[in-house]
Amino acid sequence: MRQQLVFEDHYKRLGLEVFSEENLKSLNENKFKTDIKIFFIPSGYDLTIDFKRYKTKRPSLFFLTNQHLTMEKGKEESLLLYYNRDFYCIQIHDKEVACDGLLFHNIFEIPYVELDSNEAVLIKGLFQSISDELEWKDSSAEEMIRTYVKQIIIRATRKWKKQNLNNDHIKIPGNELDIFRDFSRYLEIHFREKHHVADYAALLHIAPKILTHKFKSLNLDSPNQFIINRILLEAKRLLFYTDKPVKEIAYDLGYEDPAYFNRLFTNKTGSTPANFKKNYTSGKKYNI
Repeated sequence: MRQQLVFEDHYKRLGLEVFSEENLKSLNENKFKTDIKIFFIPSGYDLTIDFKRYKTKRPSLFFLTNQHLTMEKGKEESLLLYYNRDFYCIQIHDKEVACDGLLFHNIFEIPYVELDSNEAVLIKGLFQSISDELEWKDSSAEEMIRTYVKQIIIRATRKWKKQNLNNDHIKIPGNELDIFRDFSRYLEIHFREKHHVADYAALLHIAPKILTHKFKSLNLDSPNQFIINRILLEAKRLLFYTDKPVKEIAYDLGYEDPAYFNRLFTNKTGSTPANFKKNYTSGKKYNI
């Protein structure tokens, strides 16, 4: 498999790249930041997504949009499939694959699935089929590639449900799943301007108390806590990855009173925004 293969047609773009220990540095340059990313990562890799560290114990698929990814270690070849929304929009095509709010943008911040050996072979075969289409450049390549992408997503969505919705921590019955998916999707779209449970209950056409009860009955954090967690994650990203002052970050996140934002951040993280930026940048890692 060649290291870089790209399909481009007007605004549509999809590419496939191979990474190993020799060229992980180029991945960390963040050149895929604006793309939707499906990453096949073998066992034995160390990586950080936003502020969480992962070590792959078995082959895994990671599903990323605007998260910050840093690869720290890995020998066996990993495969990165990246594409823009014009090529395949997960929101527009959600009825086909039902992945938005699960693989992407899920409130539990679980952006991956683990694969057994047979599944890993199957998924690598789909990546290889995409690679073949990119090399052949046939007139029908675009639709064939999109078909393979959908197969990867559908298989991974089924796997995500199996691994994450029927365990000791999360038990969401199938008839309730769409509410949690929709909550996740709306939260990703609106967290900068909608900060209250009532805002999302209205979008879901249910009462705020009912939404809160649904989360409580399944021993999940409250919807309010998920809203705060998403806001804080974005705040940490902006503090660490940009030079924006705290006041501007507060405004970006919908807080007209920067002092209130400061108190919220400090109360929830144990550090002021300014100290978080200073200490994290200097190498002191918070357990967040």
